[in-house]
Amino acid sequence: MSIGIFKTIRHFQQESRLARSFYAKKPQQVNSWFKWLAPGLSVKRWLLLSAAGVLLTSLGLAIWVGLTPIYHAIQFVKGVVAELADIIPNYVSGPLAIAIGLFFIFWGQTRSWGTITEAIRPDADEKLIDVLLAHRRLNKGPKIVTIGGGTGLSTLLRGLKEYSAHITAIVTVADDGGSSGRLRREIGVLPPGDIRNCLAALADEEKLLTELFQYRFQAGDGLVGHSFGNLFLTAMSEIAGDLELAIAASSQVLAVRGRVLPATLDDVSLWAKLADGREIEGESNITKAGGQIAEIGCFPKKPSALPAAIEAIEEADYIIIGPGSLYTSVIPNLLVPEIAEAIARAQVPRIYVCNIMTQPGETQGYTVAEHIRAIDRACGQNLFNAVLVHKRHPSPKSLRRYAQENSHPVFLDREAVTQLGRRIVLANVMDEDPQTGYVRHNSQRLARVLLRWCNSAQKIEY
Repeated sequence: MSIGIFKTIRHFQQESRLARSFYAKKPQQVNSWFKWLAPGLSVKRWLLLSAAGVLLTSLGLAIWVGLTPIYHAIQFVKGVVAELADIIPNYVSGPLAIAIGLFFIFWGQTRSWGTITEAIRPDADEKLIDVLLAHRRLNKGPKIVTIGGGTGLSTLLRGLKEYSAHITAIVTVADDGGSSGRLRREIGVLPPGDIRNCLAALADEEKLLTELFQYRFQAGDGLVGHSFGNLFLTAMSEIAGDLELAIAASSQVLAVRGRVLPATLDDVSLWAKLADGREIEGESNITKAGGQIAEIGCFPKKPSALPAAIEAIEEADYIIIGPGSLYTSVIPNLLVPEIAEAIARAQVPRIYVCNIMTQPGETQGYTVAEHIRAIDRACGQNLFNAVLVHKRHPSPKSLRRYAQENSHPVFLDREAVTQLGRRIVLANVMDEDPQTGYVRHNSQRLARVLLRWCNSAQKIEY
């Protein structure tokens, strides 16, 4: 009897050592299991519901057959337990059975979830539970509408997609230069360049997709200079029937987090009147003209807004305008009257992200207030209640590099901005390339500052 007890205790100790070794070798796996108990995942309730279903099914079967199997099963188990109690004391057999049972449960669940995860995400390093937690967090994020174009908007989107899955980027379709311009003239499609950049920025596999979409053909009759992304969207437009459907289909294929919408499906062309009296037509020609822009407009005069864009603005929690080239990326969207009117009606935080540097051919010598006046003048009304301005100047190396191109930091004239009825949000949101001296907005810092301000403004004013 004592020998049997000793063997049982030793076996139990070995089981305990194996369990400790298992937990020590796989702490990350244990932590991932605890994540399944996190509130709000809607997992625990279904597991409990499944367990209750098993019990109810068993009970129903027992009632149906008159409880006879249950009775015999209980008598059998009672006899087995009585025999074991004579051999092994209950203070040993009980914990041993519990330990073995828990081990089997843990082992079975681990293998089951491992098989499911491998089937769903065979090549992913990220665990399924982490994907579910991120999915839930992003789906609880605010509805954000961003308006602009060019590299400025795509930079912002890279940061925002880490905070919400409900992002709508409204993008200009007035580009007529480069690959987009050639496709527009030769095939008659709306220019896909800015849309391409935004889709790549919002994609899950952003780095690979950006390299693919930005790839420009170096050879081939008719292909030289075209980017793959532009050709891809052009082909999708031909297949789907229009650019809106093409973007929606592309977003599904590319696993895009959010939506990208053209401001209009009309064939829009920009024009500008310069201070010296010249009248320039075409988005690419405006910057090349090198004059001071006095007035800007488009043909047709009142393009129709995309209904989905208006709906997104009306449902938005926050609206962000810019960053990007003032006259060729930001304002073209606002020349669509329905979009400007929808933004003006919105009772939510609306903020404009001012550029860090002035742009030759568009905003030479402009201050922050002059950027704001240009938008107000083009739209005929105030569309935002705050402006985000970078706090610090770039390094002397970058300043010298930009000065060679007649570009300088945008000066913050506080009093003039205040008189225009705008709040000033100052923050360090700049990245500087040490090799080239180029400065850009930092995606993560910019998104974090904007969302913090929007959240606080919403609580105070709305």
